[in-house]
Amino acid sequence: MFAAVGDRARAKAAGSLRLEIEGPFGPGLPVEDNLVLHAARTLRAARGVSAGATITLHKALPPASGVGGGSADAAAAIRVLARLWGVAPLTAAEALPLGADVPVCLAGEPVRMRGVGERLDPVPDLPPFALILANPGRPVGTGAVFAALAGRAGEPMGPMPRALSYEGFVAWLSGRTNHLAGPAAAVEPAIEWVLARLRALPGVDLARLSGSGATAFGLCRDVGAARSAAAALRAAEPDWWVAPAAVAGDAAAPVGARRP
Repeated sequence: MFAAVGDRARAKAAGSLRLEIEGPFGPGLPVEDNLVLHAARTLRAARGVSAGATITLHKALPPASGVGGGSADAAAAIRVLARLWGVAPLTAAEALPLGADVPVCLAGEPVRMRGVGERLDPVPDLPPFALILANPGRPVGTGAVFAALAGRAGEPMGPMPRALSYEGFVAWLSGRTNHLAGPAAAVEPAIEWVLARLRALPGVDLARLSGSGATAFGLCRDVGAARSAAAALRAAEPDWWVAPAAVAGDAAAPVGARRP
């Protein structure tokens, strides 16, 4: 699912295809080997486009943080370039070779992902809620986490019940887990401290690791509770990246990412 916090991509016509990266997490990121450029080249080849573009990526999310930032950036570039060039965006099948998370980022709505990311099934309507995202500033490589994963087979998740209240949603999620959490904490022990910090915050009803980490999220009833929790966590851990966020589809206004 998607929270209303993230990077921003824009594009303008140009004679060639190039990428510029700005923002608090822009310095040091690769340009020529960036997934955004790979996505742009894939779209141009798939649609027979000869025009170029200058893509500007404002990087507000920490890199290698388990929140799908790179895949979301690629999907954003595909959408903005499709509008600029007047062509159809890549389909999920066309986007899958770019990475397992790119198709779901193109869809941009809550879904259940299966397979390697190519099977996207709708989920029942979710109750309104918000998140607090927290990252200790330690990049975690996905490959290292999967290498530390002892087994790839887990219990089937089962279908999500319909018409859940917020309390029911929290209770249902409490019975599920992220199988990468243990291996990720073995790779980066700070993850356990992040989760403990989130669980201790007033207004946070559930804390889990996002993807392979090191970002964790806390589930809150509304954006007000998420903002209060974020303010408390920033005060306690001023070196961490902390962001409150409405969930996409929530009526609350998006909350921008902010680096402490």
